[in-house]
Amino acid sequence: MRRDAGAARAAAPARGGGLEAESAVDCRRAGPGGMGRMAVVARLCARRAEPARMRSAGRIAVPGRVNLIGEHIDYHGLAVLPMALDRRVIVEWSARGDSLVRATSEGFEPREFALDRPIEPWPPGDWGNYVKAGAAAALQKWRLERGAELRVRSSLPVAAGLSSSTALMTACTLALLEANGIRPSFAELMEVLPEGEYFVGTRGGGMDHAAVLGAREGCALLVEFDPVRVAPVPVPPRWAFFVADSGVKAEKSAAVKAEYNRRRFAGQRAAERLGFAGIRQALETADPGELRRVAESSLEGTERGCFLHVIGEAHRVQEAVEAMREADAERFGRLLNASHESLRDLLRVSCAELDRLVEAARESGALGARLTGAGFGGAAVVFCPEEQAERVAAGIERRFYEGTAEGRMFRAVPSAGALELIARGGA
Repeated sequence: MRRDAGAARAAAPARGGGLEAESAVDCRRAGPGGMGRMAVVARLCARRAEPARMRSAGRIAVPGRVNLIGEHIDYHGLAVLPMALDRRVIVEWSARGDSLVRATSEGFEPREFALDRPIEPWPPGDWGNYVKAGAAAALQKWRLERGAELRVRSSLPVAAGLSSSTALMTACTLALLEANGIRPSFAELMEVLPEGEYFVGTRGGGMDHAAVLGAREGCALLVEFDPVRVAPVPVPPRWAFFVADSGVKAEKSAAVKAEYNRRRFAGQRAAERLGFAGIRQALETADPGELRRVAESSLEGTERGCFLHVIGEAHRVQEAVEAMREADAERFGRLLNASHESLRDLLRVSCAELDRLVEAARESGALGARLTGAGFGGAAVVFCPEEQAERVAAGIERRFYEGTAEGRMFRAVPSAGALELIARGGA
């Protein structure tokens, strides 16, 4: 089942300059394949932390993200392909003269805590835990002496698989850092922010944080791990994406959290049963076809399904990047469809509403559709050619929403991440 190092490298996504690169790319001008196979990120992602001018107030905007493909594999250290959305969490902040952090948001109870005292979580499901999570993680690396007033608003749907919680945590953390005159690099933030998710009990990967921080306008973002490396992949100009909400809320901070974590640990146990330290090591050292055959005959139940999904999804990400660079829409759509079937049948994280939504999208002419995010509810990502977008949207509205889809379906435009927005000086 072992294979040589050369074959392992051939199976892995190509690595280029990654975080070490100094060049930026304008994805709005780059054509299909314009990036080649070179991983390039902006200076704002590559630089080390630098002192920021101490300010008394400001605004931070952090987008949500839609994961195009690569679901439930980032926490196994495998590459994913998300893109940032043009819907954002915005935090208006003002520095305080003491260590108190006070967060407010319309429709939620105000929350406050002190930076100079032990930070303990509120009960599970409390929105304030994401504010605390980022602060607690940041305090492991930086000295935060000034608290802040944080006024939060959002255009992101909640519990729809679009990383609204990650955007909230990231925006509040960046605001606290700005209030203390600290402007970290992408690499430093990626050391800290994924750890913040552990505060609320989620054992996820770093995809969400990489996407909402490092995305480039007009691009999807190939994210690799250990170490974290990002490469913008220009989205072909005549490709259209929608995000459609199933109407089933999937609060990862509540009951869904246990099911999410259970699948992560099941995949890890499966790899160990087959004699590997993890699934990534298995893919780097063994033939994928042989891995599948051994898993099908040796594993059972959830462990079998999780392992088979992960090794298949990892390969689909590589193919999807190639399809996007080559502007091969038919191939890209088939990969999205295969991903949903794997999430439904092997990982078992779909639900009846998501399955009906995906089927409605395909019947309406979409080339591909799949659940996006952790699953158990939330949203689907729908892909079609631009010239078919109106017809596909109308078909989904008729077949699934049975009337109006207002507020439940929107165009997903590949947008800038938080660090690009900060560099522009706007939100």
